[in-house]
Amino acid sequence: MKIDVVNVVRRFGSFAALDGIALEIGSGELVALLGPSGSGKTTLLRIIAGLDWPDTGEIWFDGKDALGRTVGERRVGFVFQHYALFHHMSVFDNVAFGLRVRPRRLRQPEEEIRKRVGRLLELVQIGWLAHRYPSQLSGGERQRVALARALAIKPRVLLLDEPFGSLDAKVRKDLRRWLRNLHDEKIQVTSLFVTHDQEEALEVADRIVVMNRGRIEQTGTPEEVYAQPATAFVHGFIGESISIPVVIGDAGLSFAGRPIGLDATGVAPGPGLLFVRPYDMAITAAEGAALTGEVKRVHGIGPARRVEIALSGGEARVIEVDPPRALDVHCGETVGLRPRHYRVFPAPADG
Repeated sequence: MKIDVVNVVRRFGSFAALDGIALEIGSGELVALLGPSGSGKTTLLRIIAGLDWPDTGEIWFDGKDALGRTVGERRVGFVFQHYALFHHMSVFDNVAFGLRVRPRRLRQPEEEIRKRVGRLLELVQIGWLAHRYPSQLSGGERQRVALARALAIKPRVLLLDEPFGSLDAKVRKDLRRWLRNLHDEKIQVTSLFVTHDQEEALEVADRIVVMNRGRIEQTGTPEEVYAQPATAFVHGFIGESISIPVVIGDAGLSFAGRPIGLDATGVAPGPGLLFVRPYDMAITAAEGAALTGEVKRVHGIGPARRVEIALSGGEARVIEVDPPRALDVHCGETVGLRPRHYRVFPAPADG
């Protein structure tokens, strides 16, 4: 099912949780809403689900007004971060709950409900846990129960709010891969999930919507938002970045009052930010280098290596660089720095 969000505004007092959100989600897409806490991700998800209402704006499901429909009429499956399972019910009964509480005229016979629940538990690979209770399950198993329960009503839209946020790192990674495969191979329902974990969004989503302060900063595929960030916020938020304050002039960039031999790539003169990925900052000899710094720490395990460098000039600023492991650098040494690839953005007005 296709979802259209049209100029949605939601305020809480003077605070704009959503400030003119416009978004199209294609039928069958798996889309991530990514951003820091307070960016409006969950508020948007709740409005789509029918758990909250916009002050102005529209939500359309397949060209029909969704705001005029109840939660039940929208047929939305919702998976919460903390599962929201009924602890006094077995796994089987938790999944069956949404089917059993339907009005009598819409309710399937109990035998059909039991068949559907059984199929769902096998789909999410926990059929053998049907008679256990939530307290007897691991966090990953509980999240699978929550997903099976959301799928039980045959939703047209699946919404997930920080679905793996309370799980440990290894379980999160396993479940991310499992959800992606499940979506591709089995359910193919239009899905929207909220996360502040960029790795999660990059790994799982077809498209990422980067949000900040109630607005959309950029929408694109994981590759697009990582390789072609549209704003300074996106570059700093997606992946690791070195950020260096610079002044943009007609002759190029300067740092701490000194030219650093880089052009401004079409950005207007004024205060700016130079962004470089840690693996794109080359360490060179200090002699003749426009940008230099003192090595403060060298650490790493296996093929990974991280060098912390305090930039020379200006306010104290330590950057972290990923050089080849064979490069010989030592604490206390002054080195040169040269970006192989970089982006320049105007400095944000609020600093």
